[in-house]
Amino acid sequence: MFDAHVHIIDPRFPLVENDGYLPEPFTIADYRKRVDGFGVDGGAVVTASYQGTDQAYLVAALQELGPGWVGVTQLAEDATDDDILELDKAGVRALRFNLRRSATDLKLLATQAQRAWDLVGWHAEFYVDAALLLSLEPVFKKLPAVSIDHLGMSTRGLPYLLNLVDRGVKVKATGFGRATIDDVGDALRRIHAVNPESLMFGTDLPGTRARRAFEAADLDIVAAAVGDDLEAVLGGNARAWYRLT
Repeated sequence: MFDAHVHIIDPRFPLVENDGYLPEPFTIADYRKRVDGFGVDGGAVVTASYQGTDQAYLVAALQELGPGWVGVTQLAEDATDDDILELDKAGVRALRFNLRRSATDLKLLATQAQRAWDLVGWHAEFYVDAALLLSLEPVFKKLPAVSIDHLGMSTRGLPYLLNLVDRGVKVKATGFGRATIDDVGDALRRIHAVNPESLMFGTDLPGTRARRAFEAADLDIVAAAVGDDLEAVLGGNARAWYRLT
């Protein structure tokens, strides 16, 4: 299994308080213990709001995790081309924009995303309530490759999300205990019906600020929704998206 969305919280590196929140540590050792038995052999370490734009933790995590793992980062406004190139060498493969927790300059967002794509082929990942996707349409039209976290977060945003999926946007089947979706299985089926290659499963561990963290039963929900495409949703789709061979 390729875990397309996991957060590593290493106490050796500084955190940035976000809305008064600081998470407990969740090290690579903690993660490996938590997913023991699930056959995880790769994944994407995703930078969260409380990790800001410091890259040291991410580079260290990728070095320890080894082959099969990639990083998803947040860039400072003054990040240079050389910074991006060095991060790409370290295994970073995508740029994340957290529109749920942080104020974002949409013009800067579009500029950063396009520059990262032009330099190293990074796609852009968005943590955003799908109900806001229509207002982001002018931005998404300019971006060459986009994915949306946590099934778009809400039932009311699903129609907008499905429209983007039909145009090639990828969706992370993650954060089932985070999203306010009435029926996760139904949302998965509807996304899969539009584009079977769009869904990418991830645990979202450790599930900070979620109502509940990943459970083994989440895999049963995915299996029931995607049928014969389970192997692709649990690995193949994400490996292709992150350009792993």
